[in-house]
Amino acid sequence: MIPDAAIIEEKFLAATGPGGQNVNKVATAVQLRIDVFKLGLLPHAYAKLKLLAGSKLTASGELLITARRFRTQDANREDARARLSELIAEAHVRQAKRVKTKPSRAAKAKRVDEKKGRSAVKAGRGKVRVD
Repeated sequence: MIPDAAIIEEKFLAATGPGGQNVNKVATAVQLRIDVFKLGLLPHAYAKLKLLAGSKLTASGELLITARRFRTQDANREDARARLSELIAEAHVRQAKRVKTKPSRAAKAKRVDEKKGRSAVKAGRGKVRVD
C-alpha cells in the first residue's frame, strides 16, 4: 500500500559507491520524506511503525527512507517506495494474543516425579561414609 503522492516528498541526492565519475555528476539516490500523521494509521499500526522504523523516524513524525542501491533515479525511486509499502504493510500486521494455559495435574505430577528421581541420583553421588 503506497500512500497518496501528496504526502510523499522526494529529494534526489548524490549517491555514494560504484559508478565512477557518474556518481559525482548525477543525483541518483532518492530520499523519501513522509509525514506519518498524515497517513491516518490506526493506533496499533502507528505504534508498531515507530518500533519498525527506529532511527528512520524523526522527532517531528517524519519517516525518512533513503534508497541508493541502484544507479538510476527510477530504480531507486521504485526501491524506496517498495520499502515504504513493506514497512506500512508490516506495521498493520497484528500479533495474535497469547492465551494463558495451565499445566494439567498429570503434567505437574510427572514433573515432580522426575525432580525426585534426579534428586535421588544426585544424592547417591555424595561421599561414601563407613559407619
